[in-house]
Amino acid sequence: MLSMFHNISSEIKSRMKFLEEKDKIDREDGTPRLERLRQIPPETGKFLAILAASSPKGNIVEIGTSAGYSTLWLSLAGKKRNQKILTFELLDEKIKIAKETFCIAKVENFVDLREGDALKNIDSVENIAFCFLDCEKELYFKCYKKIVPKLVQGGLLICDNAINHKTTLQPMMKFAEEDKRVDTILVPIGKGEFICQKS
Repeated sequence: MLSMFHNISSEIKSRMKFLEEKDKIDREDGTPRLERLRQIPPETGKFLAILAASSPKGNIVEIGTSAGYSTLWLSLAGKKRNQKILTFELLDEKIKIAKETFCIAKVENFVDLREGDALKNIDSVENIAFCFLDCEKELYFKCYKKIVPKLVQGGLLICDNAINHKTTLQPMMKFAEEDKRVDTILVPIGKGEFICQKS
């Protein structure tokens, strides 16, 4: 079997390139913050795909779909593991773009897009092996408290923007560092990935 990154379809590559270019324009033309895609860089996408593919048996979850760019990277792990990625998005406009992304990239068989508030809907998801958290930073701590009890042994919670939003996320990160249920490390890739592994 070819590795994940040597087996990316032309449809996924094309959509990734389109979203990368759109994200760059959004950051330069003054598009309001909530309307911007605010997506991860490609190196973070590869990092997430490797972690998700090698995580224990269980659900792979994403909170904050946006246009579906990071979900495309995670779908590579989903394909390798033969399971769907559960991804949550609240904003209608982002949901519309994400659906377009998954259709154009032909990954619908490996993505389960859940519309609505993840903090309310995550209660229905158990046995989480991997969770990528990339929503509004003020909600991270609440998400942490919901997700960690649902992680399987060895399961991972990955929190994005841990360096460029360090001040906002500091209370959650300090709590996690003292939380005896998890081991933590801050990885300086992209805008900073704070990793928590369930003991």
